[in-house]
Amino acid sequence: MSTNTRYVRIAGWGKALPRESVTNAALEGRVDTTDEWIRARTGIQERRIAGPGETTSTLATEAATAAMQRAGITAEDLDLVMVATCTPDYASMPSTASLVQDALHARRAGAFDLNAVCSGFVYALATASQFVLSGAYRNVLVIGAETFTRILDWQDRSTCVLFGDGAGAVVLQSTEQPGGLLSFVLGSDGSGACSLYVPAGGSREPTTAETVAERKHYVKMQGREVFRFATRIVPESVSQTLDRAGLVPGDIDLLIPHQANVRIIDAAVKRLGIDESKVFTNVQRYGNTSAASIPLALCEALDDGLIVPGDLIVMAGFGAGLSWATAAWRWQG
Repeated sequence: MSTNTRYVRIAGWGKALPRESVTNAALEGRVDTTDEWIRARTGIQERRIAGPGETTSTLATEAATAAMQRAGITAEDLDLVMVATCTPDYASMPSTASLVQDALHARRAGAFDLNAVCSGFVYALATASQFVLSGAYRNVLVIGAETFTRILDWQDRSTCVLFGDGAGAVVLQSTEQPGGLLSFVLGSDGSGACSLYVPAGGSREPTTAETVAERKHYVKMQGREVFRFATRIVPESVSQTLDRAGLVPGDIDLLIPHQANVRIIDAAVKRLGIDESKVFTNVQRYGNTSAASIPLALCEALDDGLIVPGDLIVMAGFGAGLSWATAAWRWQG
């Protein structure tokens, strides 16, 4: 009888970004705002905005293709495709994952979407890992992809300057090499649902001429409430995740938080007591890309050589729901 223990590893990664980059200065002519105001409050300098022909599924497919190439697998090797998104190509059906599965020609793979908004990629990563760790599947594609700018009200300067579009993907594989997912925490507080939401377009308030006229199909956010929630929940969630793995904040080699706002990230890092050099940020270049932010940051950290075998990576997401998700990952290489 084999005594081998099964682990999960990230075998490949890839990202995709829209062609159009929009700076804060460019927004000054479109919105009542300034570069100085945006930088001071968010740290954002520019963001990518999806153009004609660019959708959540096309960005997801591009990122997935890059991840599969790096992993050295073909579409026929895939067992499952998961897409974390809150901006699917179609409002109700079919799933964006099904569109990606077809675009990749992954004929024998299952496919489904997962919506935990900005926490979505970590939710999907933890979920997909269970398929691998159980032995059910060998190759699972996990994608975080958004075209968030499609649900922004460009008359609302408090929200429209914050977000961008993009996609990041990883291929999870079964391995006998120790490491991979060590622990995770998934959480939700639905009492704060209306702190960050799109009021209309669902079964609670179906689309009508009135909901469109009242601009209820765009994101609405209570910024102060979300800020207070995020600065509290990130350090709590990270600490709980580390405790489950028998680790402490000082063990972290690289913290990859959801890229929403540098003030939130700075506050969380201060509460955790970790060195700023161990925190990866790229919010200045892309803004808040929701479920795509953590995989985009992970891809860039890997491509920049900031992660080496043996490193402890902590990924911490938070956002609408209100939701949060943190995963501790030992990088195997």
